[in-house]
Amino acid sequence: MRRLSYCVGTLGTHTEIKRVAEEKVTLPCHHQLGLQEKDTLDIEWLLTDNEGKQKVVITYSSRHVYNNLTEEQNGRVAFASNFLAGDASLQIEPLKPSDEGQYTCKVKNSGRYVWNYVILKVLVRPSKPKCELEGELTEGSDLTLQCESSSGTKPIVYYWQRIREKEGEDEHLPPKSRIDYNNPGRVLLQNLTMSSSGLYQCTAGNEAGKESCVVRVTVQYVQSIGMVAGAVTGIVAGALLIFFLVWLLIRRKDKERYEEERPNEIREDAEAPKARLVKPSSSSSGSRSSRSGSSSTRSTANSASRSQRTLSTEAAPQPGLAPQPYSLLGPDLRGFEPKKVHHATLTKAEATPSMILSQSGTFQTV
Repeated sequence: MRRLSYCVGTLGTHTEIKRVAEEKVTLPCHHQLGLQEKDTLDIEWLLTDNEGKQKVVITYSSRHVYNNLTEEQNGRVAFASNFLAGDASLQIEPLKPSDEGQYTCKVKNSGRYVWNYVILKVLVRPSKPKCELEGELTEGSDLTLQCESSSGTKPIVYYWQRIREKEGEDEHLPPKSRIDYNNPGRVLLQNLTMSSSGLYQCTAGNEAGKESCVVRVTVQYVQSIGMVAGAVTGIVAGALLIFFLVWLLIRRKDKERYEEERPNEIREDAEAPKARLVKPSSSSSGSRSSRSGSSSTRSTANSASRSQRTLSTEAAPQPGLAPQPYSLLGPDLRGFEPKKVHHATLTKAEATPSMILSQSGTFQTV
């Protein structure tokens, strides 16, 4: 505390005091006027704030102290010592930012005056800053560290550093770091590497004190991100392939089942027509030939003649053997061309019984 000089009837000295908010401050004011006439002693403290408004803080008059003049100062202001003995210093506790300004101590007694002036500056500590990250936490990318306090006496200085977690780690920022001087709370980390990972601390400070915050930076491998994406893609592709194979297997089984059931349906519903081939010498064939009509007789004769001509071109018949004509009963077979038959086959056919010819190419014995 500095003792102020005074002059009777003139202005005293000026001094400046800085204190931190919430602390206690004592504004000095000393005089010798109280030793003359105590009943006529008057003491008055005045405050002129930063906006130029003036108000009374505390007074002593007519042997009474008045220190409850405003609600804002109620209970926080008082005389620091024995003001009647010459120490009219003012005490303020706890200090608030609104207490900042110019204080005037005015002492009057028996027509003599003393003025002392004190400029009080109230400093506010920075509020706890908020640390944020802007950018991608991958190798080769750029990352911005952001730090800012919402309140505090200007100017506020920001400082970034790394916190050592293991022995041998560097507390300095990575080599490729750049500070934004227009905004000191911003630091750009360029071309991140795995060694850039760690804890970073931002400290905001002014004349009143310091506050800090911490943020962790974890740089990720670009390859690891690609591997994760590839694994996910592979799992999805594998699931689709399995689904497709199951679908093909089910479709194939359904097709095989359909093919097995279809022939059974054809055998049950369809029946081939039949035809009979009978000798004309037989008694039964005679009666049937008479019912078939003249058209059937002509068709059979034409077929027999064509057959005989075909046989004659291939081989001459043996003496004593005569071909036996056959009549074809059943569906109309006009335009039917018999196959060429060898002589030996024809000889064997004369000794076998008559056969019934059906559309399906089988014979039935009559």
